[in-house]
Amino acid sequence: MDDKIIKKRISAVRARLKKERIDCLIVTKPANVTYTTGFSGDDSWAVITNRAVYLLTDSRYTEQAEDECRGCKIIERKGPKSQAAAKVVKQFNPKTAAVENSTTLAAFEALKKNIKRGLKTAANIIESVRRCKDEGEIAAITEAGKIAAKALASAMKDIKAGITENELAGEIDFEIRKLGAANSFDTIVAFGPNASRPHHRPGNSRLKKNDTILIDFGVRYNGYCCDLTRCFAVGRPNSFYKKVYEVVRRAQAAAIKMVKAGVEIKKVDAAARDVIKKHNLPMYGHGTGHGLGLEVHEEPGLSENSKGKLQAGEVITVEPGVYIPGRLGIRIEDDILVTTTGCKILTRDCPNQFTPGLINALSHNSA
Repeated sequence: MDDKIIKKRISAVRARLKKERIDCLIVTKPANVTYTTGFSGDDSWAVITNRAVYLLTDSRYTEQAEDECRGCKIIERKGPKSQAAAKVVKQFNPKTAAVENSTTLAAFEALKKNIKRGLKTAANIIESVRRCKDEGEIAAITEAGKIAAKALASAMKDIKAGITENELAGEIDFEIRKLGAANSFDTIVAFGPNASRPHHRPGNSRLKKNDTILIDFGVRYNGYCCDLTRCFAVGRPNSFYKKVYEVVRRAQAAAIKMVKAGVEIKKVDAAARDVIKKHNLPMYGHGTGHGLGLEVHEEPGLSENSKGKLQAGEVITVEPGVYIPGRLGIRIEDDILVTTTGCKILTRDCPNQFTPGLINALSHNSA
């Protein structure tokens, strides 16, 4: 990663630390380690002071770290991460040292024991900086969306009656790998009434004639995630399914229309829910969306309890749904870039119910 980008991020993090009167921060959350160092490996921590950034890794990753983290001081640890971090902190001798509050209790206790001085927890320091994406991050999320679109289109081509949920999920995952990317989470494929479970695990249910499909999947590209949900009706869907699909589509459109920097987050959520309430359909229990980035779920969360306003540069999902146990589940999800003038849909090209030729092909294959 470009050293200038890392330096800019560290400068922003140090400004937050200064505001919180923290002289030294131990970074344990993997996504935050990546964000502040550029390191894409595992099992490593970082320590940020006002003088330097240290990456604490082991011999499995030393060569990789030297290549990816040119602006960091790399320490090849021999023992536990807590011991290596404590050694750096004691050498720096800060007035106030902190560790991220996502750290496990066992790691926190080990740090306290090794540092032998006051140590506090800090919340949302790096996450608050990560919330608004730079051009490179937006480009990576956009490319992840493009890969997702290609993977789904390829996987859907040869769908036939009799395929199982597991098999279709595997086809999608395989197409993602062929395109040089990885999954950002386990792919969800649900046929028919199985879709009423928002996080259904694909099983051995087989696609039937005139069946419905819900697919929730994501791609990770250069570390950054996209997250999409699409619903398809094959053969001849019944009138109720078509009605509910249209309501969910309108609910999503209403929410997206509200997206703009400065808008209260809970108003975006309300816009989607108002459409569903108007049609007397069951209300979904999950949030209307969430932030995206190095993690598939980041701030801000979009719900009726959300506080604050949208900010330019945030990338969020908008994903209302309707779920009727034993009957159907419909959710439509896209990834949205928040701008000062409105928003940009980053996943517009991903196939959907209205993609020309797709449903005809599905209907033919399911016959």
